[in-house]
Amino acid sequence: MDKIEHYRQIIKQILSEHQQIVSNTDTVNSQLILDKENDHYQLAYVGWQGDKRVFGPVMHFDIQDGKIWIQYNGTEESVAERLVELGVPPFDIVIGFHSPFKRQFTSYAVE
Repeated sequence: MDKIEHYRQIIKQILSEHQQIVSNTDTVNSQLILDKENDHYQLAYVGWQGDKRVFGPVMHFDIQDGKIWIQYNGTEESVAERLVELGVPPFDIVIGFHSPFKRQFTSYAVE
């Protein structure tokens, strides 16, 4: 299996695990969005809570230039650490929600 396909499977595993944790209600559901063609992956909440619209990402990953970009993490888990546990080397992980200046101070890739 090539590296990119392996990364896709790891991302899907992490998102699926978190989808199992969140509780769906009759009016709010979690949606797993897997765009393999463009390498965008997201877990989102969609629905209504009373008269209030609920819509937003829980997690968002992209694969760009052979690296996993963590674009958003709305959980308490360090998904970068989880990626490393699942075999992704730190130099293939970019914390995309940090500025490039701040990324240089992490143990992960800057770009």
